[in-house]
Amino acid sequence: MNTTKNTVAGQLQKLPTKAGHSVALTLFHSQTEAVKGICIIAAATGVAQRLYRDFAIWLTTQGYHAVTFDYDGIGLSIDGHVKHCKSDVLSWANNDCPAVLEAVEQQFGNLECIWIGHSVGGHMLGMMPDTKQISRAINVAVGTGTWWHNSPSTKRVSWFLWYVLVPVTVPLLGYFPGDRLNVLCNLPKGVMMQWRRWCLKDGYAVEGEGQWLQERFASVNLPITAIAFSDDDMMSLKNIDMLHEQFSGADVTRHVIEPQNVGLKRIGHIGWHKAHCQSLWEQVISPVLSNSL
Repeated sequence: MNTTKNTVAGQLQKLPTKAGHSVALTLFHSQTEAVKGICIIAAATGVAQRLYRDFAIWLTTQGYHAVTFDYDGIGLSIDGHVKHCKSDVLSWANNDCPAVLEAVEQQFGNLECIWIGHSVGGHMLGMMPDTKQISRAINVAVGTGTWWHNSPSTKRVSWFLWYVLVPVTVPLLGYFPGDRLNVLCNLPKGVMMQWRRWCLKDGYAVEGEGQWLQERFASVNLPITAIAFSDDDMMSLKNIDMLHEQFSGADVTRHVIEPQNVGLKRIGHIGWHKAHCQSLWEQVISPVLSNSL
């Protein structure tokens, strides 16, 4: 049974999953007279849903209900210590995301459902069992994690993460101690080991998992708008193009945003969803939502 709690920040719900754990979801209601749809914001790896609150509230002013959620082992979806979490990235796609989609369908089945994926949140589109409840998607800073294609600033350290930090710390501690290392955040063992395996392959997850995942990506047939940032310190344009080529059945449109063209000094990979980037939302996200970009 879903449990619901109203807070100043939104309506918090705990959703049960088929895997037995629960997922924390926050619903932000639009107060506009005519609601246009509902946007599901799927976070990047290790980025708690609370960090998308500014963006979610802005969406409500544009006429959309908004949903944020934490994957199992992250933020409000941690049950005990993260080392006890049994999930990996595919578990997030097979259990957590469907639970969110089902809750949205039950409450707002009459509204257009727009998936806004940040980094791994965009990967979820190709990893979920199906996307029939989603009408269209906006992928922000979404690309493969293959480390030798990463942006230069990340490439310099990612080899150390995947070849030294992760294989040493995760088996020893049973989780990735990101908080202690000041690298990412604490993450479940399954997530980090699976992510590492994919990042060491040119074809990323599809190469790592094989034909079934390639077919799952190819089966996505909804429109996808891919938004890339020229100063993304993690994703290169090659990463982004390689990931979206895997959505071979989808209509993909890519936009590369220069920070100065939207009145910003910097965007990067993390932070576009914070209030200081509202000019980006108004000049890029708003036109995409209205299908005018």
